[in-house]
Amino acid sequence: MKNIVFCCFFSLLLVGCSNEVKNTKLSGVVFGTSYSAFYDSDVDYQKQFDSLFYALNKSLSTYQVSSDISKLNRNEYVEMDEHFKKVYLNSKEIFELTDGSFDPTIGNVVNAWSFGADEAIKELDSLKIDSLMQFVGFHKTNLSKGKVEKENPNIYLEFNAIAKGYGVDVIGEFLEGRNVNNYLINIGGEIRVRGENKEKKAGWTVAVEDPNFDGSQSYSKVIVLKDAAMATSGTYRKFKIDEKGNKYSHIIDTKTGYSSKTNLLSVSVIANSCMIADAYATAFKAMGIEKIKTFLKSHPELKVFLIFENENNEFETLSLNGFPEE
Repeated sequence: MKNIVFCCFFSLLLVGCSNEVKNTKLSGVVFGTSYSAFYDSDVDYQKQFDSLFYALNKSLSTYQVSSDISKLNRNEYVEMDEHFKKVYLNSKEIFELTDGSFDPTIGNVVNAWSFGADEAIKELDSLKIDSLMQFVGFHKTNLSKGKVEKENPNIYLEFNAIAKGYGVDVIGEFLEGRNVNNYLINIGGEIRVRGENKEKKAGWTVAVEDPNFDGSQSYSKVIVLKDAAMATSGTYRKFKIDEKGNKYSHIIDTKTGYSSKTNLLSVSVIANSCMIADAYATAFKAMGIEKIKTFLKSHPELKVFLIFENENNEFETLSLNGFPEE
């Protein structure tokens, strides 16, 4: 459901620093992407981070055949851990609030479309789509006493559109539990910050990448993020083009099983937790601009920044609910 998120830790681009305070800086690979952590402490928590990542993968990774969620998808007996329960329950709430635009049971349909930017769009047999769609619907699952019940054994669950953000929160909460209250955590562009960058004696500065189809990088939106989390969902590096040149998002309509033409290229969401920001970034990508505007009227806790193409194929931006200016 979720493609690579395009944010960067912009303040790292600043050169030179004479401050006495130095952040500890850790980095590595996790969840099929890279991560980095910057925090105001001399303690190296690399081993603890690795242990937390291991536990998250064991619980939520569909790429590991022995994970809890993989066992669930094979209909093997498994009692879910606290990581799974938290992600499941938050996913269920967002599924209901977005009227199913966020749905962790859509993964098999997305996979069936075999999206790739270098491929022309191919029409799937409607019978195949219909056969897969009968197993889509998060409401067809239930979590009770640590076990997930599915209405049909063919229902397939994956939390790729929320788990990465949850991983950011887990690392952030770990640091806070050790009285580290100035940090930035970045997993594949999903970000959570607290306090300030003590090394720079300034706030944490982050940037949203422009949706450049040619693969080049530029950053027109740079903000200071404080005690919040941000996630971005984009489609400009993962789409298909039909014979008329129309671009189709890899975000599949959870009601129909089909992709639709879209002019919405990037959605950035700021929320209190990265898990919530991550999930809503995906949901909003599926909803479209007008539905997003309507939804946000009753959800002032979410700040949103949109990048889209207008009728002249020019980029336009829209800040909603007080998304920070530069």
